[in-house]
Amino acid sequence: MLRQPICLFLGHVDHGKTTIQDKIRGTAIALKEVGKITQSINAYNLDIKIIKKICKDLLKNKNLTLPGLLFIDTPGHAAFTNLRKRGGSLADIAILVIDINEGIKPQTIESIEILKENKTPFIIALNKIDLISGWKSNNKIPLLQNINSQSDSIKKNLDEKFYKLLGELYENFNLNIERFDTIQDFTKNIIVIPISAKTGEGLPELLMFLVGLAQKFLDVCLTCNICGPGKATILELKEEKGLGLTLDVILYDGCIKTEDKIIIGTLQEPITTKIKAMFLPDGKKFKPVQEANAAIGIKISALNVEDVVPGMPLRVIEKNEENIKEEIKKEIEATTLEINKNGIVIKADTLGSLEALINLLKEKKVNIKRASVGEITKKDIAEADSEQDELNKIILGFNIKKIDAQIKIITDNIIYKLIENFEEWREKEYKQIQEKTIKDLVRPFKIQILQGYIFRQSNPAVVGAEVLAGTAKTGTTLIKDEKILTELKTIQKDGINIKEAKKGEAIAIALPNVTMGRQIHEFDILYSDIKEKEFLRLKKLKKYLNEDEVEILKEITEIKRKQDPMWGI
Repeated sequence: MLRQPICLFLGHVDHGKTTIQDKIRGTAIALKEVGKITQSINAYNLDIKIIKKICKDLLKNKNLTLPGLLFIDTPGHAAFTNLRKRGGSLADIAILVIDINEGIKPQTIESIEILKENKTPFIIALNKIDLISGWKSNNKIPLLQNINSQSDSIKKNLDEKFYKLLGELYENFNLNIERFDTIQDFTKNIIVIPISAKTGEGLPELLMFLVGLAQKFLDVCLTCNICGPGKATILELKEEKGLGLTLDVILYDGCIKTEDKIIIGTLQEPITTKIKAMFLPDGKKFKPVQEANAAIGIKISALNVEDVVPGMPLRVIEKNEENIKEEIKKEIEATTLEINKNGIVIKADTLGSLEALINLLKEKKVNIKRASVGEITKKDIAEADSEQDELNKIILGFNIKKIDAQIKIITDNIIYKLIENFEEWREKEYKQIQEKTIKDLVRPFKIQILQGYIFRQSNPAVVGAEVLAGTAKTGTTLIKDEKILTELKTIQKDGINIKEAKKGEAIAIALPNVTMGRQIHEFDILYSDIKEKEFLRLKKLKKYLNEDEVEILKEITEIKRKQDPMWGI
């Protein structure tokens, strides 16, 4: 039989994820005469009868076989947005909420990347149409009729906002979108439904398309053996008064009962335990239940679950315990917890968010030495501190507490901000290391004598010049061709003495022991003189040079080897 599709909401903060759910829940409770909303842990189930009632004529005479929809109550929960099962996201379908007046924001981008990564089908809810200037709300009529009843200027405004979104999604993510009333091919285009979570406009259409798409395209994914051994994912661990440490889980396949023997994954070996009791919410209390069928959220009380972390798989054992353990190990390994010999240390609150952080850092080509779930430990600090590369002496923590330590620790509860802060720190630290490491070495640069800017012929010669590449510094010996020529005694810019000048700057320079028209001429290119020992050191420290400096170093090498073919080898 088909189970309810597991549906979650994603999107930028304050774009309306929670408000949409509150509106759907409130409407469902108000329609309790045809069936009531099912309470469960961190999720709520909408019976198909309620959905039909909300959608009214939109689902009239439709042959629906789905029992309903299961919404994840915690919007964008990390365990569901990232953790994989059977090669895909635990969520069967998703709703990406975008504020029509704000458009794409950082967490919108993050949400799209998560959906693409997990290949999760989704619908875009273009929220807050009621805030479009001049919009006349009417939740008593179908959405399309409501849109067509607006003035021409408002319809034009709505179209402009939609087409702007269309362009951004195609340009940045190669996504094709179509408005709900014009879409032709559901396999190639993503449905966009303008809605108002505040007034309820568009919510019937949203539910209609969710049910329709799930039934048409997810029937294989949603087919489950209601009596088979249960498969679930840990959502949260909670200490409950009178119950002790409990597990909030989402059962997505099969059946689970009290006294069932279960295996739960951990970051070490999977643990085997037995279910002591199971509960569903009953107002502010918990009601014990003996059995639960997919898909549902439920609270479980079991022994020896201290090492379990959110995002881990749970399986009911009927037979082949060792085989199930191996399957769980492989599933955890598939979450890309890869360790490099050298790299940074990262921590996160759940396995799902840890996976997301790993993937983002891998895209940035950042090596990870240690990745684990939970608060920062002494071992984490020791691992980070043992790194030889100063740029790896850091711990990144997502959604965990920051502690005082001798090494750098960066934490944040928004993943893109954590990455941004890390990149800013690394760039700043890199520059400091660069200056410290090669500050005593002569850096490669080249300058060109400008035409028509001869201020003094000799003793010393003072001429205008341009820095072609690198950073010219006073006190540096200069060469022309393969001969040592003079010294860059002083640099002036706008009549002020300076110690150095960067690429592109026009300067006046003083050159002792040369005469203009004899040793040097207009248009001559002069290089900083690099001694062979310095060259060999610079070669080892090449990563601290910019691209221009590396190229100049190659040019200087060619000049030097005209006299000594083995120079620098």
